[in-house]
Amino acid sequence: MSNPVSGAVRLPDGSTASPAAASPADSIELDAEDAKLVTLARGARGRAAAAEGAAVRDDDGRTYAAATVHLPSLKLTAVQAAVAAAVSSGANALEALAVVGGRTELDPASAAVASDLGTPIVMIAATDGSVLSRTRA
Repeated sequence: MSNPVSGAVRLPDGSTASPAAASPADSIELDAEDAKLVTLARGARGRAAAAEGAAVRDDDGRTYAAATVHLPSLKLTAVQAAVAAAVSSGANALEALAVVGGRTELDPASAAVASDLGTPIVMIAATDGSVLSRTRA
């Protein structure tokens, strides 16, 4: 359910997210491009009222964002969905990915697809956008 004044969306876990809100990367300092990925991932999660949102940046600097897909016939992690969007648009490699949700590390399926494209930077953020980790391969 969306708040018409602020645009905030109530998520399944009871928290709220605003797709237009800036990410409060309090715990780990990010450059502008990485902070943008966290913001895009938060927005994807908020729009879809999903468990997770993810955003990736390809080797040409293009960005793609997606949320968890949970349909009877199709289940994708947010990272898988974002990578699928990138690959279907012609991306051959990724520079970075960000995932926002309740995890402290990538799940095995997300880690596998990130590895497929040799993703060197992986950021994990809490639902409020605070960055919990930023790893470089």
